[in-house]
Amino acid sequence: MASPMSTSLRLANRTLGKSVSTRAASCSSPLYKSRVFRQQRFYSSQEPRTGGSQIKFWPFLALIGLGTAGYIQLANTRVKNMPPPATEVAAPAAQLSQTTPVFDPADVTVVFVLGGPGAGKGTQCARLVAEQGFTHLSAGDLLREEQNRPGSQFGQLIKDYIKDGLIVPMEVTIKLLENAMTDALRQKGTTKGRFLIDGFPRKMDQAHKFEEAVCPAKLVLFFDCPEKVMEERLLERGKTSGRTDDNAESIRKRFRTFVETSMPVVNFYEGEGKVIKVDATPTPENVFKTTNKLLTEKLASS
Repeated sequence: MASPMSTSLRLANRTLGKSVSTRAASCSSPLYKSRVFRQQRFYSSQEPRTGGSQIKFWPFLALIGLGTAGYIQLANTRVKNMPPPATEVAAPAAQLSQTTPVFDPADVTVVFVLGGPGAGKGTQCARLVAEQGFTHLSAGDLLREEQNRPGSQFGQLIKDYIKDGLIVPMEVTIKLLENAMTDALRQKGTTKGRFLIDGFPRKMDQAHKFEEAVCPAKLVLFFDCPEKVMEERLLERGKTSGRTDDNAESIRKRFRTFVETSMPVVNFYEGEGKVIKVDATPTPENVFKTTNKLLTEKLASS
């Protein structure tokens, strides 16, 4: 007869054997192998396959486009601000090479009329023409007429300079003034005359070259006016003038150009005792009364 202990051991061995057999059978089953296979693939060292590249190229294309646009803008700005080719001003420059003035200052009186844009130079010159018989020549008007003249050699050059508020090369301006003075005297059939040259010279080199090649100036009329007043006048004028430079941006450029380049001209002639300074802020009538009186006195004494 078997003991209780041996009976328990036999039952335990049977139970363990069945468990091992069951596990072995389950490990050899297709379902188990499939699970193990999936786990092995999950821990595979190979890179997982994806449906396509995740790198986005449009930000790089946008940066390239912005860079290209910026470069083109910079190049255009540099080209626009480049000085004109030498061939464009060669002809008038050669004609201004003489050292003897075309007109004798004993016969021809030249009065330069200076002031910032909108100071009222044109208005006062028109009144002086009627009162004292001057011939009024506006450098700006001559340049605008030349730029619009069909077939003009300098038309586009002048247009670009005026639009940007820059000073047109002096060779062009001086030659236009000389031609206008010659035409005015020829029409009157005389070699003597008096000229108000409005808006010129804009720089010292223009003043020196004009006096060397055309005629020395007797006096300078300077209409002094604050920038704010001039800007208000020009913006109002721009509503009907049709001028491309009567806008806020061009006006400010022109004023800066006047202060930087034309005021030294005023200061130079003031040192020579040739400047008549007039406050241009009152009404045109009051400005003219002052201008006419001072100019008459100065011409009589000079």
